[in-house]
Amino acid sequence: QVQLVESGGGLVQPGGSLRLSCAASGSLFSVNGMGWYRQAPGNQRDFVATITNGGTTNYAESVKGRFTISRDNAKNTVYLQMNSLKPEDTAVYYCNADAYEGDYWGQGTQVTVSS
Repeated sequence: QVQLVESGGGLVQPGGSLRLSCAASGSLFSVNGMGWYRQAPGNQRDFVATITNGGTTNYAESVKGRFTISRDNAKNTVYLQMNSLKPEDTAVYYCNADAYEGDYWGQGTQVTVSS
């Protein structure tokens, strides 16, 4: 079992920045990589960014150049630095762990971009 706890969401004006954190605990030896997904009201959950255990990153086209995913292995924590935020980035952001036995999800953190 893997437990994920997100933090760092909130209300920010367009053009602003936020940093999300995801603290992982449990059977981390089974995790291949970590990522962030988001879900806006009425929409499906969409891929945002992933990072492998080796540090390889991948981003959705809509966030390339604005968002950066990183990890601190000593703290078992993954971050999502979000810059130049737009109203269309408003969503609940979920942390994901891709493990051998399946996917694990955090409870989600709300990000609202509005003036």
